[in-house]
Amino acid sequence: MIQLRNLEKHIDTKAGPLYLLRQINLDIGDGEFLTIMGPSGAGKSTLLSILGLYDHAWDGEFHFLDQAVHKLPVKQRAALNKRHIGFVFQQFHLLDDLTVAENLDIPLSYRDIKKPERQAIVADLLDRFGMVAKKDLFPSQLSGGQQQLVAVARALVAKPALILADEPTGNLHTDQGREIMELFKKLNAQGTAIIQVTHNEAWAAYGHRIIRLRDGWMEK
Repeated sequence: MIQLRNLEKHIDTKAGPLYLLRQINLDIGDGEFLTIMGPSGAGKSTLLSILGLYDHAWDGEFHFLDQAVHKLPVKQRAALNKRHIGFVFQQFHLLDDLTVAENLDIPLSYRDIKKPERQAIVADLLDRFGMVAKKDLFPSQLSGGQQQLVAVARALVAKPALILADEPTGNLHTDQGREIMELFKKLNAQGTAIIQVTHNEAWAAYGHRIIRLRDGWMEK
């Protein structure tokens, strides 16, 4: 699914280039559940942002679903993102002035999908996640765990091949975190590839393998 070759990212400073990622070589297979770990400032979120096709300022080779991303213009990279990638953030990033159902509809509204079909997709997800009774509530009326469930559902609404999760349980208590991780485990068993960043060793163990970053380098 993903191949990275000598991927690097730096920012320019008065003292010269400051490298955030150095010589990352990584292969991620279809349907894999990968965990990325490392101390703060190691480059974890930077790598996830590049994998999600949000960050375009990097060097090296990046292949995603047989597409040479490093050769694509930004517009085509954005199209790949919308078509194949769902993102789950630590801070949920739900729109406070929209209901649960409306938050789920947002990613679909950017596509050429007619409203009745969008409504059917949203209804199916609400049922799948056990949130039908909460469809007309606003994020502020939900618990943290419920908000993250909505965020995961939103990431899934367009049926992505890959879900990227950046500390998805960071703001949840243990039981809520376990519920989210069990959900990821189930989604992965159904064929969705998942790449998560976490500091939690217990949640890291849900992945098929763990890679560790330190000072921008991938540990051997």
